[in-house]
Amino acid sequence: MNSEAVQNMMNYKIVVDSGCDLPKKLREDEHFTVIPLTLTVGGVDIIDDDSFDQKDFLKRVRECKECPKSACPSPESYLKEYSCENTDIYVVTLSGKLSGSYNSALVAADMYEEDGGKNNVHIFDSLSACCGEAVIAMKIMECAGQGMEFDEVVKCVTDFRDNMKTYFVLETLETLRKNGRLTNLQAILANVLSIKPVMSAREGEIIKLEQTRGINKALKRMCEIVAENVKESENKILGISHCNCPERAEYVKSLLLEKCRFKDIVIVDTAGVATMYANDGGVVIAI
Repeated sequence: MNSEAVQNMMNYKIVVDSGCDLPKKLREDEHFTVIPLTLTVGGVDIIDDDSFDQKDFLKRVRECKECPKSACPSPESYLKEYSCENTDIYVVTLSGKLSGSYNSALVAADMYEEDGGKNNVHIFDSLSACCGEAVIAMKIMECAGQGMEFDEVVKCVTDFRDNMKTYFVLETLETLRKNGRLTNLQAILANVLSIKPVMSAREGEIIKLEQTRGINKALKRMCEIVAENVKESENKILGISHCNCPERAEYVKSLLLEKCRFKDIVIVDTAGVATMYANDGGVVIAI
């Protein structure tokens, strides 16, 4: 490997918003920076950083009639992360159809260029969230760590992102209902009849694939759908995010390992933004 490639391996930064459920070891890695969103529940603002208290947040959500909300980072929050000397900057955000974080990162990139910034900067709309963002970020690290040129990394990761799938099953649909993503009737029927939809994302928007009665049946069906659709799983990282339900995450892992082989499996408890949407008991898969 030539000296330029070695230098490229060192001089890159991956900036993610806090919708990204990064494993702890990557949060502590020098190549990563997490930009927090702000969550609001019951009139209280909560910064989605390392101080986030999941149990306290879930309690506040249960006790509050109003819908919890999130506020995206400001462009200035991103802008200050673009200025490391001679560093390629890769940014991964929540789906642009779920949050204004992607637009803030783009505005910051325009500001940086207008100010004469010299670094390469690329913003990836994850078209996903939580472990979906994390799997994309890990793909960037893999490519940049191999010494790929900036444009090569962007192309490789964009292709990866476009073929990545996100699936999820939630214990409760209340947050989606309060956010206007489900009708009241759908949410009421789901709660009364124990209907658990298997959901996915298409072009960054939430879609329902199927529905079952009971959470375990829904998790099992989600895993069947993953196995039916995944290609070359042995070359991919499986990301699993769970909200306060590690046993369900392990159950999903065991079901998938009966059907597929993976390069690696990463299980992460949800940070603030994903906790807000997944709610207590939710499980998300990205591959």
